[in-house]
Amino acid sequence: MKTFRTVGSALLLLAVFAAHAQSSAPDPLQVRSWAAACFNCHGTNGKAEAGNEALAGVNKDDIVKKMMDFKAGRKPATIMHQLSKGYSDDQIVAIAGYFAAQKK
Repeated sequence: MKTFRTVGSALLLLAVFAAHAQSSAPDPLQVRSWAAACFNCHGTNGKAEAGNEALAGVNKDDIVKKMMDFKAGRKPATIMHQLSKGYSDDQIVAIAGYFAAQKK
């Protein structure tokens, strides 16, 4: 009986941790740190200087699509195809959300 309680408790604890891991969004400061890597070309908070593409206020889905296209090699690029491969799909979605939330 004690073994069943121990196993049951362990399974319950595992389920709680799994549910928390699936439902928790990345820390906003972590997302901002990921997005900071984009600032060199796309400007602080996505407000680019002339000649570069601004990301501030751009639709999140549009940014995600472009990044996924770069990552898969479907969209030609000079450096974005390499940079995009350094992020997981979830990180790309989070970064896109960060830039979409910025004012133009």
